[in-house]
Amino acid sequence: MKNLIKKTQNTAFQNNLWQRGSRIVLGVSGGPDSVCLLDIFANLAPKYDLKLIIAHVNYGLRGGDSERDEKFVRKLSGKHGILIAVLNAKTKKISENVLRDIRYDFFERVRNENSFDMIAVAHNLEDQVETFLMRIIRGAGLNGLSAMRYKSGKLIRPFLRTTRAEILEYLKKNKLAYRTDKTNESNLFFRNKVRNKLIPFLEKNFNPKIRKTIFAATVSIADDCSLLRDLAKKAARQNKTISVKSFLKLHPALQRRLLLQKIAEKKKELRDVKSSHIEEIIKTIKSTKGKAPIVLFKGLKVAKKGDRVTIDFGKVK
Repeated sequence: MKNLIKKTQNTAFQNNLWQRGSRIVLGVSGGPDSVCLLDIFANLAPKYDLKLIIAHVNYGLRGGDSERDEKFVRKLSGKHGILIAVLNAKTKKISENVLRDIRYDFFERVRNENSFDMIAVAHNLEDQVETFLMRIIRGAGLNGLSAMRYKSGKLIRPFLRTTRAEILEYLKKNKLAYRTDKTNESNLFFRNKVRNKLIPFLEKNFNPKIRKTIFAATVSIADDCSLLRDLAKKAARQNKTISVKSFLKLHPALQRRLLLQKIAEKKKELRDVKSSHIEEIIKTIKSTKGKAPIVLFKGLKVAKKGDRVTIDFGKVK
């Protein structure tokens, strides 16, 4: 299916995902999405002089199936003549967050050790929709609702506007085998519940095109989020420390963004910073109580003294 290759090229061009000669780590699980990603990059590599390496994680959670997945991906590596790096994690923890952290830490290690430029993963349109719904259920703010981006630091997602149906059609037409993770059919993980229960319910009872509708919303939200992020960065540069007087003059949306920007300067990972944390800080800043208020969360201390607000690591002394 040449159209999907062309679509991937267009997505890469429109979002500046890679350049000629780029060195890219491919996250390959052996499932349909990543097998499709690998095949398309193998087709594009000669045209763009791309250097590729496969990264595969064997969590050991599915017994023989996990071993067969690894064997399958190693076979793909040989078929395409692409080097492969495998992590045998053998973890007993099955939290989505734990597995994701193991996976991306390994991908980044492979990238660093091989002096590669970026990491490509096979997140598609359905993944984006699922992520959006998961985050809205968990109470995410604007940043969370913009969901995944085509490019986040060293991570690229060339399939983000590609549907799962397009991927399966590509695999069928090119007679490409792939592995099926039977746990995707169970509702053990939160994402599976959203995929198997919530989205079909919304399609049947509210909007048969809910996936495309939500995806379009995430694109719009991401654009708005990007603008606010840029404005917040500008405000952060102009305000090395947070002045209560200046802060309260900002639009509420910029107040939240400025706080996230300042927190990011101390805490590189914002995944566990919730909107409730930000609202509590704003409440503290607005407080007119005589005693200097303090907010503690996720290892950080936010304190107000006079006209100044400080954000730093530490505990109340």
